[in-house]
Amino acid sequence: MRRPAKGSNRLLAALPPADLALLSPHLKQVSLEQDAVIVRSGDRREYVYFPHSGAISFMLDMPNGATIATAMIGREGALGALSILGPSRSSVTAVVRVGGTASQISVSRFHAAYIGSSAIRDVVQAHTGAILMQLQHVAACNGLHSVEARLARWLLELHDRTEGSVLSVTQGTLSQLLGVRRTTVTQMVAKLRAVGAIRSDQRGLIEIDRGRLEEASCECYRIMRRETDRIVPDEAVTPRLETRGR
Repeated sequence: MRRPAKGSNRLLAALPPADLALLSPHLKQVSLEQDAVIVRSGDRREYVYFPHSGAISFMLDMPNGATIATAMIGREGALGALSILGPSRSSVTAVVRVGGTASQISVSRFHAAYIGSSAIRDVVQAHTGAILMQLQHVAACNGLHSVEARLARWLLELHDRTEGSVLSVTQGTLSQLLGVRRTTVTQMVAKLRAVGAIRSDQRGLIEIDRGRLEEASCECYRIMRRETDRIVPDEAVTPRLETRGR
């Protein structure tokens, strides 16, 4: 499967100029530094982020200290967009896994624009649908598929949001994403290395062979990619989301 095209945030790119103008004066460009925690579980959400590059994982923190990833977003999504449902605290911890950039806007400014624009409401609805789809597939994948196949899927999702073929990701990070011990990650990395899907070193750099990694992954990766592209089209394919009543 071909990697997604690189470019601006797909949700912002889907907005007609007049609707984007409601947001533009209040958008601030920020850097997403690898391993940075943008919001912690239980924190009040203050900003909405529209990534232009990089990857953010949504981590569920368990009482015993274990973590597992429930979703990952890049330029096809947003962090904090569901704050329009009302003041609330984050149910997940959002961690930058691949560094990049994003447009940041305060929750109050975003809510005001949301109220005044049906196109922005359509974009939020599309984003919500994409996240719900991903949550469902990740839950099914965690219960039905092997750790090796799940590792291949997460690596592909990271690769989709990384320039080049080399990922900077530690086994500790992979352990958090998968919700397994590091020793298990070590074993699964060795299996993927044995079939030529990846090459890794002690510095936490993983070079992937995309074709072989896709063969090692379960069908969940392809389904989620296809459904995300259907729900939130890339501007390289279609410049605007379909909207109702416009």
